[in-house]
Amino acid sequence: MNKSSFFIVGQHAVTEALKNPLRKVLRVFLTEESKKNLHRKSPNKNLLENVKVYFKTKKELDKYSTKENLLHQGYVAEIEHLEKITLKEFIKERKNITLACLDGVTDPRNIGSLIRSAVSFNIDGIIIKERNFPQESKLMFKAASGSMEYINIFQVSNINSTLKNLKSKNFWVYGFDNKSKKDFTEIDWKGNNILLFGSEGYGMHKHTSKYADFLIKININDKVESLNISNSAAIVFHHLNLGKK
Repeated sequence: MNKSSFFIVGQHAVTEALKNPLRKVLRVFLTEESKKNLHRKSPNKNLLENVKVYFKTKKELDKYSTKENLLHQGYVAEIEHLEKITLKEFIKERKNITLACLDGVTDPRNIGSLIRSAVSFNIDGIIIKERNFPQESKLMFKAASGSMEYINIFQVSNINSTLKNLKSKNFWVYGFDNKSKKDFTEIDWKGNNILLFGSEGYGMHKHTSKYADFLIKININDKVESLNISNSAAIVFHHLNLGKK
């Protein structure tokens, strides 16, 4: 386990980290008002039990978020990384798995927003290239709004070999490409599926797209060239979640 620690900011990011029994929270920095708010929202459980708490003014907390131009809302925490679960372990003995795979997506805000949507609509996990994942980003944790505590993130060394391996394990790979002629709502989403999203501007890498069994798109007004990656993902996740009900 990676024992290095890092800081996160924001009400939801810090509160959900405190709620997660698997997350080691080393220190929490709060204003008097944010402490009261924390207790109001969780009256039946002392989230600050066994945690070192330091009270600061909003101005004192600004140093933790000014560089990223973020609002800390009176909440800052120093946390450790979660224990990682491997993709191999996760897919063993599970059925009807839906995973999102991010090919070249690197923007922390987009990744955080996408994770928030994935948790909201019951996506089972995110596959991302290890060197592209900003795992200690305050921006990502803030954009995820606490959802980082409730998603399986599989950091892999190579996207292409991972997709190849998953295809051999009875996964279908669907690549999203706005040049495709088939809309994603026409797919009968059954079994194990990988939703492959490319980066904004560049889309999927050409070699990676070869591992897609199908290329599909989201139909949008032709006056707009494309959607933001996190918006695209949210639309797809919502549609698939409706199909499960």
